[in-house]
Amino acid sequence: MKITKDQIQDFNKTETADQAEHLGFLKLALDKKGIDAEEIVAKLADFQVAIPSWALGSGGTRFGRFSIGGEPTNLEQKLDDIGLLHALTQTAGAVSLHIPWDIPRDAEGIKQRADSHGIVFDAVNSNTFQDQSEQEQTYKYGSLADRQTAVREHAVAHNAEVIRYGKMLGSKSLTVWLADGASFPGQSNFRQSLQNTQKSLQEIYQELPADWRMFIEYKPYEPNFYSTVIQDWGTSLLLAEGCGEKAFCLVDLGHHLPNTNIEQIVATLMMKGKLGGFHFNDSKYGDDDLTVGSIKPYQLFLIFNELVFGMNHNDANNPSLAWMIDASHNIKDPLEDLIQSLEAIQLAYAQALLVDTPALQTAQENNDVVLGQEILQEAYRTDVRPLIREARSRRGGALDPIALYRKMNVRENLIKERGRKTVATGL
Repeated sequence: MKITKDQIQDFNKTETADQAEHLGFLKLALDKKGIDAEEIVAKLADFQVAIPSWALGSGGTRFGRFSIGGEPTNLEQKLDDIGLLHALTQTAGAVSLHIPWDIPRDAEGIKQRADSHGIVFDAVNSNTFQDQSEQEQTYKYGSLADRQTAVREHAVAHNAEVIRYGKMLGSKSLTVWLADGASFPGQSNFRQSLQNTQKSLQEIYQELPADWRMFIEYKPYEPNFYSTVIQDWGTSLLLAEGCGEKAFCLVDLGHHLPNTNIEQIVATLMMKGKLGGFHFNDSKYGDDDLTVGSIKPYQLFLIFNELVFGMNHNDANNPSLAWMIDASHNIKDPLEDLIQSLEAIQLAYAQALLVDTPALQTAQENNDVVLGQEILQEAYRTDVRPLIREARSRRGGALDPIALYRKMNVRENLIKERGRKTVATGL
């Protein structure tokens, strides 16, 4: 199924009057504060977030999976679904592939299909957290950190293979996430596991093309519950620095213990010039992979405040960041969930762009804690949705993507095309 520009324009006509009124009111209010609304709209229009190829179907949990129907059964259909998202939101202009779940059998054909939707290929992701069919070596006890040389070599070779696929598609980065760790004391040697991981990552690093980057992800627990080899940002940073200038840390919002100050981590990594990528989701307890902004929207805003400050004060020459949503959908329609996540990301970004940074710095220098809080919350409490809608519509997107998605019965049409019992590849 495709949504045409004419269909979007016809829908927007019913919303134009209200949008103009709301935008005009907000522009007037921002102008009084010396804020250029047009500048913010331009930045929002340029902001693109990658959609992971594994997030387009029902993800499930350890206890069950409830299919939504009409799920994409191959990479081509996944690109078509991302094309739907991008047509509606004009914010989903990239895809992040997971290998071997989505191996491009016809790389040139896949590139052409993605290009027809205005989609580029972001980071490619390796998979050493589960064994594939007929795999000679097992990752049951580890991969890059495993005590067996043959297992480590197999995992390194897989990452090199992922890089080759990425090169075919025009990707420029590799994301490495390890499930390696231990569930019981005495199961592994902490020091040896970390040393093995460093050596393995250095070998993968040697496979990177000159213009590529490697992102090293971290997570405090799961699937192992006693120890994880790359358990926090400090370990990720240590490993990245041990590889070289093309290696960076990747922050996933769900990969932190409850109440962790993620915004401080972001600020520190950008200060070091080592923040490479960002995975968006939300959580209440752990790696819950919920809709972005559904649980902790204020924290998301505070994180973006640090991201914006870091981008504007980039003394360490931190490279442009890779943005991606990493969520799992077992209750909602996955496409509707992704639309909501894209909206939440844009909201937090727009709010952060409103922060009066000079005034905030003055308040901090004067130890005026109350004023500092007021400045942040003034930006956070501003309804920036008219700016986001304007940015979308100027690029040809829908003023209200969810409303148009439902009006066109997208899910029902996908079920008619693909069937009700389909299962997205890789899940």
